Amino acid sequence: MAIPQLQVLNALDVAQTQWYHFRAIVIAGMGFFTDAYDLFSISLVTRLLGRIYYTIPGAAKPGTLPINVLAAVNGVALCGTLVGQLFFGWLGDNMGRKKVYGITLVLMVASSLASGLSFSHSAKAVMATLCFFRFWLGFGVGGDYPLSATIMSEYANKKTRGAFIAAVFAMQGIGILTGGIVALIVSAGFESKYHSLSFVEDAAASCPPEADYIWRTILMFGAFPAALTYYWRMQMPETARYTALIVKNAKKAAEDMSKVLQVEIIAEQEEVDKLVDDPQTFGLFTWQFVRLYGFRLLGTTSTWLLLDIAFYSQNLFQKDLFSSIGWIPPAKDMSAIREVYKVARAQTLIALCGTVPGYWFTVAFIDVIGRFWIQLGGFIMMTVFMFALGIPYHHWQQKAHRGGFIAMYSLTFFFANFGPNATTFVVPAEVFPARLRSTCHGISAAAGKAGAIIGAFGFLYLSQEKDPKLRDAGYPAGIGKRDSLIVLAILNFIGAMFTLLVPEAKGKSLEEAAGEVEGRDEEAK
Repeated sequence: MAIPQLQVLNALDVAQTQWYHFRAIVIAGMGFFTDAYDLFSISLVTRLLGRIYYTIPGAAKPGTLPINVLAAVNGVALCGTLVGQLFFGWLGDNMGRKKVYGITLVLMVASSLASGLSFSHSAKAVMATLCFFRFWLGFGVGGDYPLSATIMSEYANKKTRGAFIAAVFAMQGIGILTGGIVALIVSAGFESKYHSLSFVEDAAASCPPEADYIWRTILMFGAFPAALTYYWRMQMPETARYTALIVKNAKKAAEDMSKVLQVEIIAEQEEVDKLVDDPQTFGLFTWQFVRLYGFRLLGTTSTWLLLDIAFYSQNLFQKDLFSSIGWIPPAKDMSAIREVYKVARAQTLIALCGTVPGYWFTVAFIDVIGRFWIQLGGFIMMTVFMFALGIPYHHWQQKAHRGGFIAMYSLTFFFANFGPNATTFVVPAEVFPARLRSTCHGISAAAGKAGAIIGAFGFLYLSQEKDPKLRDAGYPAGIGKRDSLIVLAILNFIGAMFTLLVPEAKGKSLEEAAGEVEGRDEEAK
């Protein structure tokens, strides 16, 4: 028996693009702005933290974070994000999308501010408090993934739903770019005020005490844009699909969407009762879910896992790659403030040329080309460019070829974002039933963050050079950056293979994409 399409849901599916769509994109997107800003801005200041807290008097080179501390600082927020995705994803299906939405924003804003206020002057205390607050920052960020994606998917019309969800996610690119710009402005301002010398000229003067304010200012800034959207986030009505299909209140769903769409919508409580009374309604931990949705959940989790290993490895450690090819001068030849500026400039250029355009290409073409082909093509192109960077890696280290390396490295970011980094976020919000949508998106996103953790911790160790002269003191030998790039290329190719499990949702209603309209006794296509 085909499941009837409720009038309130059909009204959303066929609605013309209106102001409320753009307001929802901004409200949800500012959360993702903060997500990306806070998760990736840490890579801008880790070298500064090493110079401030771990420089040994009389040493030949500036201090660096010990490898275990660096792994913790980079990875603890990702651990919090993984937990938050699972917890808030489940909570969103059981308490409602809106009720939980404000909690995640408050967590993000408060923890972002607290990260910059990490107290004490001893290295151990500062790093411990920083990691503590960044875990809870990640916890709030994790909740924003399933909730923002689910809310945007349930508000959007089916014609442009992919573009709207992708536009929310594209704010991640703006957050990454803004992080670099803020670091440039802050470091340039401090450098003009405190004319510090390079480390080789005067080790003590190369890192003035005021440099401690730089990393704190950079980390705290991301809280403010998101905080400005709190009121509007709380004013958003609950999504009609949650109210009608899960709470079973057709009247409330019709009232809310009548105000949003500014059209008359008839409540259909009898139709909702038919859906509720369907004996084939099943939960997540059932054989029927595995039979109908198991392969697509495997597809969404595996592709996000594999993508994030490469994506977060690239983002968090690009500064080390740039140093290894000579684009960023050796630390001893710069002051601490100048090093922040150089790292920020490099990462801002990559974001401007590759990262941000890739996101918006996805917004433009996702409802034209489709999710499947963008994801498959993105994985394949990332594989090609990673191999092209890794195999002749020593060629790219030559000064004459650095420009080519930067161009190709930017293209890997472009095709990550005009590819699986965007589509792995979009698809899980479309292809699962409403009562499990937020949970399944949270599971898929958590798999991605497991990949990010592997990238943050594993790549840190794996990419260390075999030659002790090319490693910082205390770092164990790995397989080197060349072989690490080749490993990432192989993982991207495997991601392309798992994409074959991901269904296409272009042009379908959420109920059609989830295989519900055709009847629950049929296998989800």
